Amino acid sequence: MIDPTSRLSINRQARVLGISRGSVYYQPRPISDADLKLMHRIDKLHMELPFAGSRMLRGLLAQEGFKVGRLHVATLMKRMGIRALYRMPNTSKPTPGHKIYPYLLRNLPVVRPNQVWAMDITYIPMARGFIYLAAVIDWFTRRVLAWRVSITLEADFCIEAVQEALARHGAPEIFNTDQGSQFTSMEFIKVLADREIKISMDGKGAWRDNVFVERLWRTIKYEEVYLRAYSNVPEARASIGRYLGFYNGRRPHSSLDGKTPDQAYFNLLAPVAAAA
Repeated sequence: MIDPTSRLSINRQARVLGISRGSVYYQPRPISDADLKLMHRIDKLHMELPFAGSRMLRGLLAQEGFKVGRLHVATLMKRMGIRALYRMPNTSKPTPGHKIYPYLLRNLPVVRPNQVWAMDITYIPMARGFIYLAAVIDWFTRRVLAWRVSITLEADFCIEAVQEALARHGAPEIFNTDQGSQFTSMEFIKVLADREIKISMDGKGAWRDNVFVERLWRTIKYEEVYLRAYSNVPEARASIGRYLGFYNGRRPHSSLDGKTPDQAYFNLLAPVAAAA
C-alpha cells in the first residue's frame, strides 16, 4: 500500500490510506491461524460477557472444544487490548511514571454536547488478521466525533483522531479515557493540555463508566464488523466509515428519544452557541 518511491511523503500516504504513520514502520509478527481463530472467538465472548476474565474465558473456550491455557488466553487478551469489566486495581497498563489524573465524572450531570468527550480503543477482526479502532465520542449525544484505525497500539492514531475532533468540533470541557499507555503518553496529554482541557481518567472503582463506550463497541461490532470479513485495512476502513456515517446520521437511539446522534449533537449545540 505504501510506496517509499512515491513523490508523496510517507506521512501523506498514511493519511490518504487512513492509517497512522506509526503503522507504516511496524513490522508485524506472524500470528498463527489457530491464534487468530481464538482471538476472533474471544472478541465475541467479550462482547457477550464483558465481565469474563481470562479464567472464565478459558473455561468457555474449553466448552467449545478449544484447547488453550489461561495464560495464553490472557496473552491474547492483552494483544487485543481488551480486559474484563469488573472492579480491580490497575485495569490498564499506564505509561511508567505518568501523572495520574483524577476521575472527574463521578456524580457529574452531563447535560450538553461538548461538555465531556471520551475515547477508547477496540479490537476489529478481519478475515486474515486484525486491526484496532479508536474513536472520540461525545458523551451526551453518543456522536462519534472522529476515529482512526491502526495495525498497532501505538499512540499515533489516537492523537490523530483527537486532533481531527478538536479541529472540527472545538474543545470539550472534560476529556475522559482509561489509563492505557496510549492516553497517558506525553504526546497525547500535550494535545489536551495545550487546549486547557480538563483530563479525566478512569481509576479503581470507576470501572462502570467504561460500560458506556463498551456499548458503542457492541453496537458497531454486531451491526457492522461481525457481518463482514474485511480482506484488508482499506476495505475495513471504508466499510467502518460507511457504518459510522449511518450510526451518526441515520440510526435512531432510544436514549436520545429516537433522535440520531447528529440531530442530538447539532440541534442542542446550536442554542448553546447562540447563547454564547
